[in-house]
This record gives sequence, structure tokens and C-alpha cells, in this order.
Amino acid sequence: MKKKLVIFDLDGTLLNTIEDLGNAANYALHKNGYATHSMASYPFFVGNGVRRLIERVLPEDRRDIETVERLLKDFKEYYNEHLTDCTKPYPGIEDMLLGLRAKGVKVAVASNKYQAAAERIVAHYYGNVDFAAVEGQKEGVKTKPDPSIVFGILAKTKVAKADVLYVGDSGVDMETARRACVDSAGVTWGFRPEKELIEYHAGTIVNSPDQILSLVETGLPLG
Repeated sequence: MKKKLVIFDLDGTLLNTIEDLGNAANYALHKNGYATHSMASYPFFVGNGVRRLIERVLPEDRRDIETVERLLKDFKEYYNEHLTDCTKPYPGIEDMLLGLRAKGVKVAVASNKYQAAAERIVAHYYGNVDFAAVEGQKEGVKTKPDPSIVFGILAKTKVAKADVLYVGDSGVDMETARRACVDSAGVTWGFRPEKELIEYHAGTIVNSPDQILSLVETGLPLG
């Protein structure tokens, strides 16, 4: 076995969450008198945590701390009640996760989604999967691409960097893996285009979840 631990991004990698995220942001915007955005624009707003999402959807001259905090509160109020309304697992993900576990490979989640939401949504959709860790955004811990969240998972699982594969759908994820000095795989079914993954030096590109099983068994075609 080439890898002992696979760390997954959540939004855009394990789950298609974009509609529920967009609806929550639009709710907060509308409640506070700001123009909302089309759902097609949200894949490029998300990726760096909820605070950055709120900053990005606001007009540039309305991104002061007080306004962001107010909309962040409204976002969470809505999202906590509706985080599973439209969200769907990507096809083949659960089978892939269970396949990894059956081979003795540990699996973990490293997300910029706030911790409470990350735990709830993973348990809801993948309750049958034994995750070694589900780590979301926590107070005092920097968000990805800072590698702190990955280092926390490595400490918890006691797996060496050389035995880890990091899987995500965005440049943020590929940069996180690079900073953490672990191998990376960029998935093409998520929120960001393949071009972005290549620009951020993805170790390899995968087009279907079953390819992740093969990578773990045979190693990475890096470079």
C-alpha cells in the first residue's frame, strides 16, 4: 500500500454544497438590503471559509468588520437550518471512502467550513464511514491554504507526510498540500476548473472517485 491516509477537502470534493451555501449567502444579503448573486457565481466565491465568502459577496465599499459580522451571523442562522436542503454527495464518493477503509487506509476531512457545520454535514451524508478526523474552521486556527489543519490531522492520526495523499477541487487545496509537503490530487468534478488545479501544481488530476483508490494502491504519477 502506497498511502496510509487520504485527507479530503469537503465542499466541492466530497459533497456538492454550492446551492445551500449560495442560498444562505443570498439570504444574508437580502435580509440586510444588498443585491443577491446568481448561483453560477458562487463556485468562485467559496473556498476560503465563510468569512471570506461574506466579504466577497458584499460590495467592495461595504466590507467593514461590523457589516461582515452581521451578515456572517445571518448566514450561519440560515445555513444551520438548511445545510442539507440541496446538498448532494458526488456519485461514487461513498463507495470510494468505504473502499479505502476496507483496505486499511485512514480517511479524514480538512475543510474551511466552520467546525460545527462540517461535523454535522459529514455525519449526515457519510455516517457509515469511519473518519479518523473531521476538521473544520476553528477559532484561532488559520484557514487553508495555511497547512495547520493538515498538521493537526497528521498529529491526530500519527501518519508520516510521505504516507499521505491530499485530495481537493481547488487551487486553495493544492496550495495547502504543497505547504504541508504532502502529495496532492485535484478532482475535476468540483467547483473549480481543471486549469486552476494545474496552475497550482496538482500532483495529479483525477476524473472519478475510483481513480483515487488506484492512486493509493499504485502511487502517484507526480510531475
